[in-house]
Amino acid sequence: MGKKIFPGRFTSANESEIVIFIIGMRVNKWWAVHKWGPVFKAIPSMIRELYMNKELGCLSMETFWGLRSTLMVQYWRSAEDLLAYAKGQKHLTAWENFNKKVGNSDAVGIYHETYVVPKGQYESIYGNMPAFGLAKAAGHKPITPSLNSARQRLKA
Repeated sequence: MGKKIFPGRFTSANESEIVIFIIGMRVNKWWAVHKWGPVFKAIPSMIRELYMNKELGCLSMETFWGLRSTLMVQYWRSAEDLLAYAKGQKHLTAWENFNKKVGNSDAVGIYHETYVVPKGQYESIYGNMPAFGLAKAAGHKPITPSLNSARQRLKA
C-alpha cells in the first residue's frame, strides 16, 4: 500500500534553522560500469546508516532518479551534524574509494550543494500529499487562515 495521503493543505511544522543538502551522481559513460558501479554501490550503506542513527542529525531525505543522474535532497538538523557525518568513517571510506577508483575519470560525476536556511527564511505548502520534504523531516500542520499565503507562512 502507498503512503498515507493527508487531504487538504498543510505546511511544515519546523520552526528552526534547517540545512538542506542536495547530493547526487551522474553517469557520463554507461559502458564504464567498473567506474560508476562502485560509486552507486556505496550509497545504500550510508543511507541505511543515516536512517538507523537519527542522532547523526539527518532528519529525512527524498531520492529522485533520472536516466543518467540521481538526486537526493536531505534535511539536516544543523550544519555541524552534516559536517560531522562527512568526517565519519563510512563517508570517509566511500570518499577514499571514490578517489582511488574514479579520481579524475570522466566516466562518472558527483555533486553536492549545501544550504543553511535560517528560521523564517523558508515556507512550504503541501496539498493532498503524503508527508514529503520538509514536512516529512519536521512534521506538518494544517494551513489556517493566518497561514494561507506564502507571505504569511514566511512571517509566521
